[in-house]
Amino acid sequence: MFGRASRLLLSFVMLMTGMVAGMGVAAGTAHADSCYTWNRSLSQGSSGSDVTQLQIRVAGWVTSGERLSYDGQYGARTAAAVKKFQAAYGLSADGVAGPSTFSKIYALQDADCTPVHFSYAELNKCNSDWSGGAVSAATAKSNALKTMWKLEAMRHALGDVPITISSGFRSRACNNAVGGSATSRHLYGDAADLVGSPSLCRLAQQSRTHGFSEILGPGYPGHNDHTHVAFDPSPYWSAPTCGI
Repeated sequence: MFGRASRLLLSFVMLMTGMVAGMGVAAGTAHADSCYTWNRSLSQGSSGSDVTQLQIRVAGWVTSGERLSYDGQYGARTAAAVKKFQAAYGLSADGVAGPSTFSKIYALQDADCTPVHFSYAELNKCNSDWSGGAVSAATAKSNALKTMWKLEAMRHALGDVPITISSGFRSRACNNAVGGSATSRHLYGDAADLVGSPSLCRLAQQSRTHGFSEILGPGYPGHNDHTHVAFDPSPYWSAPTCGI
């Protein structure tokens, strides 16, 4: 009996210790992540590479036609995007990126920093090394990552309906093979062609509020079978069938 009582007491002490430790984690810096770990809370006025990393992950939570800069400066637009991200995932929408916000981001990303519902393979069906485009391989891959996080936001806003990508990054050879434009954003790695469910028009309409500045869909020449989204310095939307 004494041995059983001792074990029960030890179990109780371990349980209480775990609860206290858990409360400490929740109150302090969010846990370490295999992709990227934020070591401080961020708010308006913050700056640095950790702000840039945050901006990559919330750039899909903007207003219609808006594009968030990846400049490492936590300004009003970044705060607004953080608020929308927080509200979308049931967090306190105060615009301050702290442990609960970072914990949610950690849950949404894989070890290679891609969002859980998208992968580099989906954004590159051309070649494995991201070379041969209009920018360096590293830039093309970085652009694809930013595109994926916008698509993750769009997917969640649509009710977590899967989004299928038929084409992403293209080298010039791949682009020529499919008859792509010589100035296609696919050459930069920041474009994705979307197909399937939801409807192509729904995808085109929704993409306007998730940081994409180039949207081409049904009714635009050559785009009746997909919706094209990209980040273009010269914004252009056209999907006449969809009222865009």
